Amino acid sequence: MHGNFLRVVSLVLTCFAAIASSALAADRPAVQGIREEIWALTTPLPMFARVVRPVGGGPYTLLVMNHGISGDPEQRTFFPAIEYRDAAHWFARQGYFVVSPTRYGSISIDRPEEGLFSLYFASVGSCDKPNFGWPGLMIATLDQWVIDFMQKEAPVSPGKAIVVGQSGGGWGAIALSSLNPSSVQAVITFAAGRGGRVDGKPNNNCAPDKLVEATRNFGKTSRIPMLWIYAENDTYFGPDLAKRMHEAFTAAGGNAELRIFPPFGSDGHFFIGAAEAIPIWSPLVSRFLDKHQ
Repeated sequence: MHGNFLRVVSLVLTCFAAIASSALAADRPAVQGIREEIWALTTPLPMFARVVRPVGGGPYTLLVMNHGISGDPEQRTFFPAIEYRDAAHWFARQGYFVVSPTRYGSISIDRPEEGLFSLYFASVGSCDKPNFGWPGLMIATLDQWVIDFMQKEAPVSPGKAIVVGQSGGGWGAIALSSLNPSSVQAVITFAAGRGGRVDGKPNNNCAPDKLVEATRNFGKTSRIPMLWIYAENDTYFGPDLAKRMHEAFTAAGGNAELRIFPPFGSDGHFFIGAAEAIPIWSPLVSRFLDKHQ
């Protein structure tokens, strides 16, 4: 590591558990252990990120993980630094250099009367006239900043990033695919979408027809290979809506494989975050990554 790593926050949690070799691509470095770190990213708008990476010098394939979005500003104050720690560890054990940035607004709150203002780039506005496209593209911009920074400061291979996103973070990953950045080779989403569970009610979506149309618009220019994963009992974006989105996206020219898994837990929306779900989705994800790297 060179001097630029002085930017890395000193907290380092080392996890030297021995693991079996991955069955993924043969040219991927063998992983003997992983470690977890907190980084400060000096992107145009600085961010903190949790990094889970193999022990060793690399270079590794960069994998950016987008967390979800809460429409409730109170809930955003309790947003975890990483929702899917077990999944991040699984990817790192396959030889990926995983970075999960904490986006603006995800752990902050707006209380103007108390002089507290957050930078929140994810609002879709009113359900009467939602703007689904622009918030997705804002997350895409943040993703590109993270990729550019990590390719300069981390032991990762240039031009080979993978982006994984859940819920609203998955929607941002779909938006990123519409820009076709040369630095990204594949995208995986879990329960991607926006406007789910309006007023906290299950299967109550904000303007689903407009969400499908926004998905179609992204598909017009998206050409990056994608894997979309949903669960049958997702109460934010159920299988019927997921199928409509996928049909619109691919009919417009987008390159996405859709997989809907059987019901999982009390709400399949959080499929990626459960350790016991990893053996269910990891074989599919491994095959997809082997195919597109």
